[in-house]
Amino acid sequence: MKLDRFDKAILDILQTDGHISNQALAEQIGLSPAPCLRRVKALEQAGLITGYQALVDAKKLGLTLMALIGISMDQHTPERFANFETSIVTIPEVLECLLITGQQSDYLLKVVIRDMDDYQHLLLHKITKIAGVTGVHTSFVLRNVIARARLPIP
Repeated sequence: MKLDRFDKAILDILQTDGHISNQALAEQIGLSPAPCLRRVKALEQAGLITGYQALVDAKKLGLTLMALIGISMDQHTPERFANFETSIVTIPEVLECLLITGQQSDYLLKVVIRDMDDYQHLLLHKITKIAGVTGVHTSFVLRNVIARARLPIP
């Protein structure tokens, strides 16, 4: 799908405020509401807009500890990776799971938990129970300097 300036403006605005009304969105980009809504629907159908969500403050939920966990696997086979990935998506504390290269780890997890007791439970009762996990290396986040969900629109 080729994006024109209106499509790019829609994507940029919706990344900042996914709750904006179609009327307000149309006014901001300089279109009438009907064509604006058609463009939004086309962007959704093309898969450029994959969904909408609210951003929730983890600390206000008591989730004050964030960790980055490197996971090493015993075998580098499609079956072993598929099993890990199927298992890890069921753990709600895992915010992101990235298959990586260039490190000693095969996966990098971003997790959020209440405290060290929760971390220990997550590690011992969930992550290390997944078949093939042979190594776990954790770094705890002291401060989140940048947290963006917004992509730059080229």
